[in-house]
Amino acid sequence: MSVVIPVYNEINTIKDIIDQVILANTFNIEKEIIIVDDHSTDGTSELLLKLNHPAIKLLTLASNQGKGAALKKGFEVARGDIVVIQDGDSEYNPQELHKVIRPILEQSAKVVYGSRYLASSPGLGFWHSLFNKLFTRLGNALTGLDLTDLMTCYKAFDREVLNSFLQRLESKRFGFEPEVTARIAKAGFKIIEVPVSYKPRSSEEGKHMNLKGQVESLLALIKYSVFK
Repeated sequence: MSVVIPVYNEINTIKDIIDQVILANTFNIEKEIIIVDDHSTDGTSELLLKLNHPAIKLLTLASNQGKGAALKKGFEVARGDIVVIQDGDSEYNPQELHKVIRPILEQSAKVVYGSRYLASSPGLGFWHSLFNKLFTRLGNALTGLDLTDLMTCYKAFDREVLNSFLQRLESKRFGFEPEVTARIAKAGFKIIEVPVSYKPRSSEEGKHMNLKGQVESLLALIKYSVFK
C-alpha cells in the first residue's frame, strides 16, 4: 500500500502526520510513505531531509507547482496495489486510514472517499460547507454519481483505477479533486464513501481555498465532466 502525502509549508504538522501514518492500522499491510515536497519555504524541506525511516520516500519539486502536480508525481512512483492520499496538515486523521482501505480490501469497492458529511460532526464552517454542498450537488448532476463530499481530500484507489487516469491528469492545483472524480466516473468505477472526521484549521494556521481556487475547481468540474 502506498500513502502519498503532498506537502507545502507544513513544518508544524508534517512530522506528527508521518509518525501517525507509520503507526496507523492498515491490517498488517506493508506501507510505503511517499512524501512530495512542493518546494516549501518554511523549513519543511530541511525537516523532511532529516527523517530516517525505511518506509519513507521523499520527492522534492524544483518549483512550487501545486497540490495536483505533487500528487501526480507521487502517484507515478507509488508501487502499492492500493494508493491513498493523506494530506500533510492535521485536518484529516491518519488513524482513520483503515476506514478508506477496508472496502477495497474486502473487494466491495475500487474507490473510496472519506466523507466529512457522513460523520456525526462535519466540522466545516457555514460558507465552506455551503460551497462544498452546492459543488457536490453540481458534480453529481454532471457525472451521474451520488456523493456527499466531492471535495474531500481523503481518497483511496486500487491500482486499476489509478492507472485509468494517471497519465491523463492535467490539473496542477485546485482542479485536481474534480478532475479525478470526473475521470473515475467516466471510466465507470463506483465510488463508495465512508465517514471520516475533520478538524479544520483557521486561516492563520494554514491554507484554504480562496475565490480563485473555487472558480478553478468549478471550471475543472465542467471541463472534465462534460468536455474531456
